[in-house]
Amino acid sequence: MREYIYVLKLKQAYHDEKSWTKVHHKIIEEHFMRLKKHCEEGLVVTAGKTDAVDEKGFGIVVFLAENDEEAEVFMKEDPAVLKGMMTAEVFPYRTALLKK
Repeated sequence: MREYIYVLKLKQAYHDEKSWTKVHHKIIEEHFMRLKKHCEEGLVVTAGKTDAVDEKGFGIVVFLAENDEEAEVFMKEDPAVLKGMMTAEVFPYRTALLKK
């Protein structure tokens, strides 16, 4: 297994959380719970997001996959990507330094 990172961006229509419906909140909850589950299982190394809520904001997920194809599938199965709230792009990744 090797490391990959995918970068997430909220689509412009969702920058203002006040405009979200219950469906949108549910999608984000599913997104978070999926990442939490995979983190507990050791597949997700770390995940987080910037505080910016505009076009400059983004999130990242560092995770493990066997190959590029598996990494692409993992990213595309993220509920926020699958259901159209976020765009995402995946890259092979290598951690250089890690806090002890």
